[in-house]
Amino acid sequence: MTQTQNVRYLVVAEASPGLLPRLLQPFAKRDLTPDAMQSRREGDTLRVELLLHAAPAEMVALVAGNLGQVVGVLEVTLQLDQARIAA
Repeated sequence: MTQTQNVRYLVVAEASPGLLPRLLQPFAKRDLTPDAMQSRREGDTLRVELLLHAAPAEMVALVAGNLGQVVGVLEVTLQLDQARIAA
């Protein structure tokens, strides 16, 4: 059985043309696809919300760490919903 979590990653970054594809790389290299992604520009910054339902619990912090290493990212906030067990 694998433990999973619903995860919301909130990212604040410098607005740049290549930012959004770079934010998807940490998911892609772990064969994960975000269930939703929303971005909003606020002057020189971009606020991005990425949602992942049923994320493998062991990958949640790894993805957050990788998002924080993306060029231009200023802040990453991680919000977790309650854990679930998948058969």
